[in-house]
Amino acid sequence: MVKSPENAPLSELLGGLVTDVTGLLRKEIDLAKTEASEKLSKAMSGVEVLIIGLVLAIGAVGVLLSAVVGGLAAFLVTQGFSDTGATALASLIVGIVVALIAWALVSRGLAALRGSNMTLNRTATSLRRDVDAVKEKI
Repeated sequence: MVKSPENAPLSELLGGLVTDVTGLLRKEIDLAKTEASEKLSKAMSGVEVLIIGLVLAIGAVGVLLSAVVGGLAAFLVTQGFSDTGATALASLIVGIVVALIAWALVSRGLAALRGSNMTLNRTATSLRRDVDAVKEKI
């Protein structure tokens, strides 16, 4: 014979409520772990892009410094001097292009790491629903 909730003793009702709340909290913790893992994975992707951008930026600095050293001589070559000038001007153009690419990658990586992307929205919403459900039972 199954007891109806109206006829169940208070201790059984409270025990059932504690069991339900405990199970609910376990599920919420699992959801938070899953969501945090997803967010961490996205953040790591942003870090990878940021690192690639920084490596390219370091390369750009090297190329630009090389271009500055040879640039003065190169400018004179483009004005009718030797071939050394044309090489330096090309280095300058390549350095600028690499610097622009590095800037774009670093910006993209930083955008992926912004705090708004790290909020656990699904977990927060689910916890609010659970709190409301527990309040209704009490």
